[in-house]
Amino acid sequence: MAGRQRVIDEDQKLEVLQRMEAGETVSKLADEVGISRQRLYEWRDQLRLHGNLKSRRRGRPARSTAGVDGDLQLQSAVEQPAPQEKALTKARRRIRELEQKVGQQQLDLDFFREALRHFEEDQRRSSAPGETGSSKSSKR
Repeated sequence: MAGRQRVIDEDQKLEVLQRMEAGETVSKLADEVGISRQRLYEWRDQLRLHGNLKSRRRGRPARSTAGVDGDLQLQSAVEQPAPQEKALTKARRRIRELEQKVGQQQLDLDFFREALRHFEEDQRRSSAPGETGSSKSSKR
């Protein structure tokens, strides 16, 4: 199946994009999923612009067919999403934003814990017996 691409559903795409936003390497994620890096960026852009990752058909749009009474019938691809779908998409987007915020806060906490650890080690070293504390510069 060399010419056939793997189908990836919207939930899997969202999971990969969350990992991408959390800081994982794009190349690593693309290799893991079996797609190009460019495809990941396309998914991210589509999500930002349209709020969903539903596949869009490529190529020429389907022709509208004339009804029995001569009116044009709308294709299902043109129909507006149901209110529940909009609410679900909005909720997923909000969840994703909050997960990103929590992830960033965790990174901040880790950073400050490490900085505090270094500061405390320096304090212990400078107050240890036989150690000299820091002194003011002798510049005049």
